[in-house]
Amino acid sequence: MTLSPVIVWLARGLALAGGLVLVAITLITVVSITGRSLNTFGMGPVPGDFELVEAGTGFAVFAFLPWCQLMRGHAAVDLFTGLFPSVVNRVIDLVSEALMTFVIVIIAWRLWAGTIDKLNYGETTFILQFPVWWAYAASLVAAIGAVIVSFYMLFVRFREVASGQTIVEPGQGGMH
Repeated sequence: MTLSPVIVWLARGLALAGGLVLVAITLITVVSITGRSLNTFGMGPVPGDFELVEAGTGFAVFAFLPWCQLMRGHAAVDLFTGLFPSVVNRVIDLVSEALMTFVIVIIAWRLWAGTIDKLNYGETTFILQFPVWWAYAASLVAAIGAVIVSFYMLFVRFREVASGQTIVEPGQGGMH
């Protein structure tokens, strides 16, 4: 069994969107700092730069989560697991996946509640006056993607335990 192309596409697309947002907030930060340093020449910081960086960073964190979940990129301490047979390691992976899925669902649920609260209260940012719920909603979309990927990976872990074969190797997403 290979990973679902739809799930890989979802996780990769969200990660790319998160990366583009990080590039944008990096550029905003550079322009804003440069503007501050050139204040004597009539330039200044980007208005609302902190608000944009805060909203963008929140989205990026949630946008990277599905890819990290898919590629087993979360931090792991495996001091003793190398001593266990592969059957035990697959069960440990299944339990870890179930716990992570539970945590991601809780986070997405609370982010949904926060989005509804911000929408109902009509809270806006101080300088740019854009509705705060926009940033929450963007993060919620990425968190929902993380929930979908997490449930899929939980299914993959069940298949690994049932079949006795590892489908996604530890650290497949990158070297640590």
